[in-house]
Amino acid sequence: MSVRKLKPITPGQRFRVVNGFDTITADKPEKSLTAPNKRSGGRNNNGKMTMRYIGGGHKKQYRIIDFKRNKNGVPAIVKSIEYDPNRTAFIALLFYADGEKRYIIAQNGLKVDQKVMSGEGATPDVGNTLLLSKIPLGTTISCIELHPGQGAVLARSAGAFAQLMARDGKYATVKMPSGETRLILLTCMATIGAVSNSDHQLLVSGKAGRSRWLGRRPRTRPVVMNPVDHPMGGGEGKSSGGHPRSRNGIPAKGYKTRSKTKASNKYIIERRKK
Repeated sequence: MSVRKLKPITPGQRFRVVNGFDTITADKPEKSLTAPNKRSGGRNNNGKMTMRYIGGGHKKQYRIIDFKRNKNGVPAIVKSIEYDPNRTAFIALLFYADGEKRYIIAQNGLKVDQKVMSGEGATPDVGNTLLLSKIPLGTTISCIELHPGQGAVLARSAGAFAQLMARDGKYATVKMPSGETRLILLTCMATIGAVSNSDHQLLVSGKAGRSRWLGRRPRTRPVVMNPVDHPMGGGEGKSSGGHPRSRNGIPAKGYKTRSKTKASNKYIIERRKK
């Protein structure tokens, strides 16, 4: 994967850094695996705006991704690596031996015509999905389940990966992308390798208009609002509001919002670093 810096032939391109897309092999999605993706514009079923700063944006088709990887023991061939406008990672189109097609999150190093498999007979190679009980210790993993059969919920975005540290009883110790260390049941599945498109963090938008293409409207800073609109609003001239906080008055920057009685606290061995 690589990034390209554009020549500054327009002001918007002066600082623009774009993805090289050198790993992408197809420019159109598999039609049978797409679905309509309706935009809400931040409005609820009554037409009332309930989420600010959302609206506009380019039309998208949703790609139906197989997060469960539950075709156990059936080998598949990677037909193409594709761009997905709905996520930061690239996706891979699989053709299974029984004729079925599915999209999965592409791992770093996944190539076209590579064989992948999930379940008992799978080897711990990039793109294969195995139970945590079958993955060698120290392996880099991604797309991890939190409950057996739920489907991948952890380490799914571009460049994300976790590490399998240890096994004890019915739990595996996994170091998360955030730095948190927690216990996950050995009967949960995970995919070998880090998620593709690790250069995503190096991209530079270049201009405000690109945020509009992505469906993001301009955001008003709370400090310039009126007291009726936000706890940090008000004041004469350029005087800033008090302590940083949300619209509902919950403090930001260091204030802990996690419940001390949350059920999953017992599975967390070490909290993420600040």
